[in-house]
Amino acid sequence: MPASEATAADIEEILRETKLIALVGASANPRRDSYGVMQFLQGKGYRVIPVNPGLAGQTLNGEKVYATLADIPERIDMVDVFRNSEAAGPVAGEAVEIGAKYIWMQLGVVNEEAATRARAAGLKVVMNRCPKIEIPRLGR
Repeated sequence: MPASEATAADIEEILRETKLIALVGASANPRRDSYGVMQFLQGKGYRVIPVNPGLAGQTLNGEKVYATLADIPERIDMVDVFRNSEAAGPVAGEAVEIGAKYIWMQLGVVNEEAATRARAAGLKVVMNRCPKIEIPRLGR
């Protein structure tokens, strides 16, 4: 297993300890994966705050949309990244700045440099996985 790979114990801890998720790259389009994952996570009892500068100020699945992580007035536990691997770098930096505990990069999103920086700041990092897949796999 690569050093960057999150362990099953890491994933279990993140899913157990997380209450408030910021979903970066949220979409209002029901056909987009980010939309379905947001609904799934809400159905599992997580509060999910959407982040998308183009939708800022609107409401998505019952939550106000924010332009950036820094705009969210509450402390975020996990930042779920629905952006490409390159864009995940700046998002990871923002996650560190706001004091998030965890950063989760969705399927296909891998940024080793960002993961290294986030871990150095004390965050646990998951890459190239989806909580909508991991939660049922772990029987949660």
